[in-house]
Amino acid sequence: MHERRLPASPNWYCSRCSDVNVNGVLGFGAKNVIHLVQVTATCPAVVGELVGHTERVSGFAFCHHNGQENICASTSDDKTVKIWDADQRVLVSEHNVHQNTISAVHWSPVQKHLLVTGDEKGVVVCYRYTSRDTQSFFPEPRTIFCLSCSPHEENYIALGYKDGMIVVIDISKKGDVVHRLRGHDDEIHSLAWCPQPREEPLYGRCTEENTDGSNGLTEGAEAGCHLASGSRDQTVRIWSTARGKGVMTLKLPFLKRRGAGVDPTVKERLWLTVHWPKGRSSQIVSSCFGGEIVMWDLMKSGKQKWTLLGSSSDGQNHGRIVFNMSSCSLGERELLLSTSMDREIKCWDLSSLECCWTLPTLGGFVYCLSFSPVSTGCLALGVGDSMIRVWNTLSIQIKYDIRTFWQGIKSKVTALAWHPLKEGSLAFGTDDGKVGIYEVYSNKPPLISSTYHRRTIYTLSWGPPVPPMSFGGSEDKPSYSLYSCAGEGVIFQHDPWKLAGEASNIDKLICDTNNIKHKMAPHTDLSWKPDGSVLAIGNEDGSIDVFKAPTLKLLCSVQQHHKIINALRWHHEHSARSDLQYLLASGSSSATVYIHDLRSAIETPSESSALVTEPFRTLSGHTNKITGLAWSPHHDGRLVTVCYDGTAQVWDVLKEQPVCNYRGHSGRLMCVQWSSVHPDLIWTGGDDFTLHEWAVSKQEHVTPPKSKKRVDMEKKRAPQKKSKKKKKAPGKGGMKAEESELPSREEHKRAAGSGAEDQQSENDEEEDERESADRPSVTGWSGEKDVDTCSAERVQNGEKFIHAVKREVKEEKRREKPDVSLKKRKPRSILPLSTTMDHRPKEELQKDCLTLAAVRHSQGQAEMCVPGAGDHIQLGLFTDRDALYRMFQVEEESHVEAGHYDSVMYLRLWKGDLIGALNIATEKGELNDHLLSLTPMAGYQVWSRTVEAYVRQLCLHEQFLKAASHLISIHKIYEAINLLKDHQFYREAIALAKARLQPEDPVQRDLYMSWAAVLEKDGHYATAAKCYLAADASFDAAKVIAKKGDVTSLRTAANLAWLSGESELAHSLSLRCAKDLMLSQDWLTTQEVLKTQDSLLAHRLLYCVNELLTHRLTDTDVITWSLASSHDWSGSQDEHFLCTVHTVWEREFGVTADDLVKFKTILQQLKAIENPPVTASVPMKQLLSYISLDVTLCALSQLSCDWPSVLEELLRAVTRGFEVGRFSLMSEMSRLLLPQGLDSMAFYKAKLCPADEKTLVVSRNMEAFVCYGLLYKKWWSHGTNTSTLTDNKTSNGHHSIEQKQPEEADRNGEAQSEGFWKVLLSEPHASFQAIQRAVADIQSRVLSLVHRHNPSTDSLLTSATETSSVTHLSEEHDGAHSEESQSFASLTARAAEYHKELAAVPEMIKKYPFPDVMECCIVLLYLDQHFALIPQHIISAATALLHKYGSTASLHKAWQRLTH
Repeated sequence: MHERRLPASPNWYCSRCSDVNVNGVLGFGAKNVIHLVQVTATCPAVVGELVGHTERVSGFAFCHHNGQENICASTSDDKTVKIWDADQRVLVSEHNVHQNTISAVHWSPVQKHLLVTGDEKGVVVCYRYTSRDTQSFFPEPRTIFCLSCSPHEENYIALGYKDGMIVVIDISKKGDVVHRLRGHDDEIHSLAWCPQPREEPLYGRCTEENTDGSNGLTEGAEAGCHLASGSRDQTVRIWSTARGKGVMTLKLPFLKRRGAGVDPTVKERLWLTVHWPKGRSSQIVSSCFGGEIVMWDLMKSGKQKWTLLGSSSDGQNHGRIVFNMSSCSLGERELLLSTSMDREIKCWDLSSLECCWTLPTLGGFVYCLSFSPVSTGCLALGVGDSMIRVWNTLSIQIKYDIRTFWQGIKSKVTALAWHPLKEGSLAFGTDDGKVGIYEVYSNKPPLISSTYHRRTIYTLSWGPPVPPMSFGGSEDKPSYSLYSCAGEGVIFQHDPWKLAGEASNIDKLICDTNNIKHKMAPHTDLSWKPDGSVLAIGNEDGSIDVFKAPTLKLLCSVQQHHKIINALRWHHEHSARSDLQYLLASGSSSATVYIHDLRSAIETPSESSALVTEPFRTLSGHTNKITGLAWSPHHDGRLVTVCYDGTAQVWDVLKEQPVCNYRGHSGRLMCVQWSSVHPDLIWTGGDDFTLHEWAVSKQEHVTPPKSKKRVDMEKKRAPQKKSKKKKKAPGKGGMKAEESELPSREEHKRAAGSGAEDQQSENDEEEDERESADRPSVTGWSGEKDVDTCSAERVQNGEKFIHAVKREVKEEKRREKPDVSLKKRKPRSILPLSTTMDHRPKEELQKDCLTLAAVRHSQGQAEMCVPGAGDHIQLGLFTDRDALYRMFQVEEESHVEAGHYDSVMYLRLWKGDLIGALNIATEKGELNDHLLSLTPMAGYQVWSRTVEAYVRQLCLHEQFLKAASHLISIHKIYEAINLLKDHQFYREAIALAKARLQPEDPVQRDLYMSWAAVLEKDGHYATAAKCYLAADASFDAAKVIAKKGDVTSLRTAANLAWLSGESELAHSLSLRCAKDLMLSQDWLTTQEVLKTQDSLLAHRLLYCVNELLTHRLTDTDVITWSLASSHDWSGSQDEHFLCTVHTVWEREFGVTADDLVKFKTILQQLKAIENPPVTASVPMKQLLSYISLDVTLCALSQLSCDWPSVLEELLRAVTRGFEVGRFSLMSEMSRLLLPQGLDSMAFYKAKLCPADEKTLVVSRNMEAFVCYGLLYKKWWSHGTNTSTLTDNKTSNGHHSIEQKQPEEADRNGEAQSEGFWKVLLSEPHASFQAIQRAVADIQSRVLSLVHRHNPSTDSLLTSATETSSVTHLSEEHDGAHSEESQSFASLTARAAEYHKELAAVPEMIKKYPFPDVMECCIVLLYLDQHFALIPQHIISAATALLHKYGSTASLHKAWQRLTH
């Protein structure tokens, strides 16, 4: 039925007002209608509408389950939820459970029959449309902005609120809150669940240690699902529903606005919508500031995680903010659909990120259409959204090749006219009386005429110039003038060459030429004959005057219509019959179209003007006002008319017969044009915000719809239409208002700007929903529906985002507007009883006159009458004051019974009883500002009491700000402040306190502290910190900022604490921040944070060593991560690591041994740092930080020549790796700190005092570890396979050793010296280690016995045995038969004996670590057996030690495997 169509603009500021199903059908709400568009990768096609809502559509969603793709749901401001069949365009079911405006909707991706909606009061309704059951939940008393059902957990629903809170509820548990996700500071505009059911790592920069969400890293996959949110605070956040907190924050990039069509002075709101495409778990799409759309790659590290869609060329992006996005897969292409404030729907290819097509939409009435006579197929549209659209309808590649023009318009475009000869020159008129000319093929702004009309422009037309513009030579005047007709009834002639000059009113020329002395009727339309010889002008009184150019001599006057002329059109000149060019078609508000043949009046004019009263043809059938006419340029005598009945009718004028009737619009029609190219196509536009292209040959109807009820109503109202009293509005000039039916032109004017739409906002966020606020409803266009044209039908456009409060105010204003179609209601009398007595029969009224005369002149007859009381209450008005007061008393009692307390108050005020009026108003809660303004007349005490009562009344109505203001008027400042504080108006309370109280008043601090506590509880940490600062609680301010825990917050909190003088807090926060930065390997920022405070110099040295150490180990297998940033000095490759440390300290930090005070302070600070023993579970980064502390202390001790401390710290640094089973780390540390091996040890031993036993023990143990490393290097240098040893794991952790390239261990004969072997064979250490193994073995056996007799301790045993060495476990396995024969008592006794032996071991042996002597013995025996490298007396000693202390099963197995 439809060829092409431009739909209405999708509604603005809705979280989900568009959706697309798997079949590629896009649905979106526009005004109170849902439009359906068939989407393909090449072009769109508008396929239908869903009509049923009475107010703005606020939400729309498809059911995405197989077999139900055609089912969809919509919500509306009429508080209803409707379920539709999109294929059949029928309503399936509906409910109206919501009592408030519905703001969010989503169809459950898991439960195919579940639809979830939320409203502005926080109520969530779950509706199962098959069973029509509903459940309501109220999780939070907040305004819901958006919601989204989980695609993986059928009972989970995420709700986004106005205040930035996100809540996940479980509907299977009565709406219990599962998570409260805090982080956003403003409205939540959109929510999107990840299509992947488990929480995989977001991007691949995870390290081996756990990190929190502050740095944006996630660990392995977790149960749950990621949730994305977009907020007005300009951030997109990714949340973990498994952990209930944010894991990533994406800040919108600021991009330069692309494309044209947007007024740069317009201040737009930000709307941030997010969409998570199916099958793309690591990519989300979001809108941006100026209409750009970006795709975020969550697996990408670095700052720029986004890619701009449509970046290959300008003009692809939207020009204004984007509201909704949805996606579907058609074939192999995944398409994204977006709607925007720029009134365009765009389709994007998610693979190439390029725009596939753009579908323009319309944001207002389509007032006018015009085909260019020069550029074939170029159609101009004048629309109520203050824009002109020029459509190349013949474009083959781009189906909707439309350009938009907005500059210089700023009002509704109500008239258009192309220049007859000049290509691209388009004249336009607006509802505010502006006339301008656009050159559509240039980028220049339009030329605006300096002459403005006072009212809406009705018609524009190009024609030959008439005096005074026609005077002068051909070079001095244009070939065509521009004529404009507007609502005040005036036609101006504009010079297109000199628009800055004053336009001329052609009425003066008409009057002078035709000697007219009387006032002319206001003009409503004009039409030049195509050859420019004749001008026809339609008037408000229904007459049509025909003038001869250029003098405008009146040729004839057509007196056929009796209502204002809405449209005039001359027949074209290129017909086969020359006489048809004299046909003039006219349409008025009488619904009848007349065709007049004016050939005789034009060709043979008489001296006096002719009067035409009979039409050539009469076209009847429409049932409402005619708004537009168009002759077919392809046929003879073929005319199309459009009407307020909502239909377009094609007529065969010569046969006076209807051809076809088009009924595709859902509203009144405003304009029509016959295609200049295709003889079968017609274009129509209406107040339904749509433009239709339709074919004459495809219409099933022939005539307009008829309605008997409509005809009967017209007949009944016919006498009222002729009322002269209402025919013209006084003082309105050219206003053409009739009592029962607004004329077409006048309603055109009202709809365009003089009625409800006059309040259009200066920024373009205010759109044209008011165009239909007070207009007659559609009649006659449906055979089933018939409504009176004067009944007001409020149909909102719905494209404007309206908060509940704003909507209530607007509705209240709309209710307060007088309805011109209804009789003005007389106000209620304040003296109803006495007034009623004056409406009795004439005889009783005359009797009252006699009674009144008797009262005034004869006291005797007046004894039976008491004026103002009883049956003579009406006489109280005509006698003395006492009688009047009696009448007032009776009237007051009547008003009290009726509840009209305002009338009681007025009566008491008139009597001068101000206190009485105040008492009744106070008692009944009817105090108002007017009464309050009178109370000072009664004295201060009365005024004060009344104000307090009024404050209580205002509080009951929740008008707390107004109540506080009245308390201020009676100087009760503290009460006003407490009132605001008690009702959570902290900002206003603080403003009042600071404005009126002394700075030192404690109330101010209490307000700040109270507000800060509330803000801190709600997660608004920055504002809470400002409150704490204002209250001089700097410590609390720093603490609350640090509460978020991310690096930026910690750094800010540290700087704040430092500025506030909280040095200890600044110290601790800086260290926390530096630690987090260290874990992320951002060394540059780490030093920047620490250098802000001089007291942190010791920690700067520590992190300097840590950075140097990390950088040195990056080339080894110890470090498996990359550095985020590092200093230039960290790359120094000096062979001796400690020398490098000293050099960097002196050059970068100025630390030398000369400043003893500073040196001593640094040492004290570093020794105060916790340096606990390490375990195998400590992450590598943390382990390196411990080693860095040891190395730092070692370097400081070396500078101070404290050689015993140097060796002690060296031993601790080297043996850290040995203690956690990381032999490679121990080896690398030994290489860095002792580059010359035993020679380096000899250097340090030479610095020691020989008499110091402790230092000698430390040096011997350090020498043993050096030899321990050299022992293995000796083994590896001979190419021996170590698999045997690694299979027989011992407690030294060699199972973690990775095979290295052989290294030369024989350095200066170290390996051949006898001392090299002897230092490893320490019998005291062998004895000590044997006792430790025995104790561990007994502990293992005891645990085994406990587990055997108490299976419930399985978990405890498991955790305990995991911490035991592999040696003990294997020994336990081998000795299982012996354990059974041993009792718990015997094991305990043996353990006690071993503990006694441990107590007898010297402290020096127990305190410092030493290599495993038994392990060294086994390796020595292995080297001797395979390579014969070891002296025999050393082998004998090793064998003796093994026999004496190596009796455990694990050692025995290792010995046997290596030596046999």
